[in-house]
Amino acid sequence: MEGPLTAPSSSGTYSLFPHKSLHFELNLLCFRGFLDGSDRIRMHTDSRSCKIEEIKHCPFGEICWYFTESWEQFRINGKIEIIDKSTTDAIKVEQREKSWQSIAGKSKLQYLGPAPRSPYKEGPGIDYELDPSAGPFDAFSLLILEPDQVDYINLKSDERWIFTSRMSNSDKIWVPERVNP
Repeated sequence: MEGPLTAPSSSGTYSLFPHKSLHFELNLLCFRGFLDGSDRIRMHTDSRSCKIEEIKHCPFGEICWYFTESWEQFRINGKIEIIDKSTTDAIKVEQREKSWQSIAGKSKLQYLGPAPRSPYKEGPGIDYELDPSAGPFDAFSLLILEPDQVDYINLKSDERWIFTSRMSNSDKIWVPERVNP
């Protein structure tokens, strides 16, 4: 049985996925806030991008923020959920629609254009008119990162903490542990 990480191939290289060589890809996404007052992080992406297949294959991700003035870094690890046009859960459909309504009209237009990384074609652009009351375009996907660990480091004070989530009586709690930087 093949897993996400496989044994060395005959050429001596490792394969992260059966069809890829070992490399890590950084995807830039905009932070769109927290979901309904929770610690879950909202992001948007185009469902036609390669990110979606990558997340479906391995739904775990990490977000890193570095604040230059305070010299603080946050690394947030967790599982990523895709909420797209095929989602049927009523609450998730509503979350997707709410996120769609929160973005600017010009940002919405990118979901009508050519697929990300498709070959560029010269020619006049298409002028789209947006109905402000219309729901999300098919290519719009809401991504939710459910954090399970936060690695915090303050480079000014040389202090580092790992916060790990645990369930306690159906409530999520965060357990801090101070570690060496």
